[in-house]
Amino acid sequence: MPTLRIAYPGWICAFACACGSLLFSPPSIASSDYGLPSLGAASTSVSNEEYRLGRAWLRQFRAQAPQWQDPITNDYLQSLIARLAPHSDINGLRTITVMVDNASLNAFAVPGGVVGINSGLFAFAEDEGAFVSVLAHELGHLSQRHYARGSARAAQTQLPAMAAMLAGMLIAASGGGDAGMAAAMGSQAALIQDQLSYSRLFEQEADNIGLQAMADAGYDPEAMVRMFSAMQRMARLQGDTPPEFLLTHPVTDNRLSAAQARAAQLNVADAYTSDTLYDMMRARALLSIYTNTPQQAASRLAQEGAEQAAQDYLAALIDARNGQTDSALEQLDRLANEHPDFAMLPASSASVALEAGRYDQAIQRSQQLLRFMPNYLPAQLILAEAQLQRDPQAAYDLLRDITSQNLENPQVFNLLAEAAGRSGHDSWGHLARAEYLQLTGRVDRGIRQLSIARDAAERENDQQALARIEQRREDFIEYREALDDFN
Repeated sequence: MPTLRIAYPGWICAFACACGSLLFSPPSIASSDYGLPSLGAASTSVSNEEYRLGRAWLRQFRAQAPQWQDPITNDYLQSLIARLAPHSDINGLRTITVMVDNASLNAFAVPGGVVGINSGLFAFAEDEGAFVSVLAHELGHLSQRHYARGSARAAQTQLPAMAAMLAGMLIAASGGGDAGMAAAMGSQAALIQDQLSYSRLFEQEADNIGLQAMADAGYDPEAMVRMFSAMQRMARLQGDTPPEFLLTHPVTDNRLSAAQARAAQLNVADAYTSDTLYDMMRARALLSIYTNTPQQAASRLAQEGAEQAAQDYLAALIDARNGQTDSALEQLDRLANEHPDFAMLPASSASVALEAGRYDQAIQRSQQLLRFMPNYLPAQLILAEAQLQRDPQAAYDLLRDITSQNLENPQVFNLLAEAAGRSGHDSWGHLARAEYLQLTGRVDRGIRQLSIARDAAERENDQQALARIEQRREDFIEYREALDDFN
């Protein structure tokens, strides 16, 4: 593969899109590798550096940004991206999704294939097509390598600037807003003086790729036009203080007209959408946003025309929060019978049982779902948490399997560490804790945890664990070097 020429045109869209990720297949990972890929195995030095910095950004993001931990919604988000990806020309790039606990409208993508959304995107987009249009646009930026395209500059100039840009984006994604944009702007001033015109071109390219991907994936591309119109109204209402997404993706009349003209030319293949399912996910987001006033979430969902099934779903979740577990489970079971294709409904009932301390019910409900969907992560996590209370060894065995398939998910390593500790697997428990720490940006603490894991493995005479610990120590040191670029 040719060496990527990294330059940084179009900083204006760089925060919300951080456009132009690395477009190469990352190094392969053995199924037993509980960590990120070896950064030294990339095909070119510049590609390797972009990937390395993007993954370092992800660790820093997890350490600083308020995250929305909702496996059911995250699985849905991943399913939408998986549906769009084959039509988005991202050439096999493996994406990682993150969700921010923030009510403002925003979405972003950074090098290394990290795609993120604020919970506020669900609140703003009133139907699945509108929500998907934002994801399709972000994937369009990735497919066109917008973060890597532009005038050629020396690598020693590009890479520090990239680190500084990502550091500014980190501040903004963590809630710093203007401070983050200012940091990004200041770091790029010398590089972007002659490149501002690129931003308009990049936005149009991302729109066109996104519109085509939507049509090919079965979504009406007119949904992007509707979303742009809504964003334009929002920008006019908020004047000088629009959300970051509109600062970095300004919706002009020309852009809106171009998207409308392009959408009118496209034929939708195998049209499909599920606003009922989307409305249920939107209910979860609104409940997260209005966590202290859940009836406000219910009122908004009703006022904005959500499907009745979604309103009933939200009512069940509110009942569960109020301790009315039997009523919640009864409503969720009825909805599951009416919508047997929505795995999130039985998963929600299992989660309600878990939160109510009904561990045997949670185990039974999640196991029943997993018989039909063996790799459905939300149900796996519910089962593991419930088993922690009943059979820690079973939880440990399950979580070892889960981590082998979810190498970059901090939550599963956190649970594995707990299950290992409760079931007497001390060395592997400390190793899992170390993985959790490095995945959440605390690499120095992770390295210290590896030393504790090594001492435990020596006491247990576990040669397999010792070999694994030494291998991961080398990887952790590489991760720490990548994080140093942000300091």
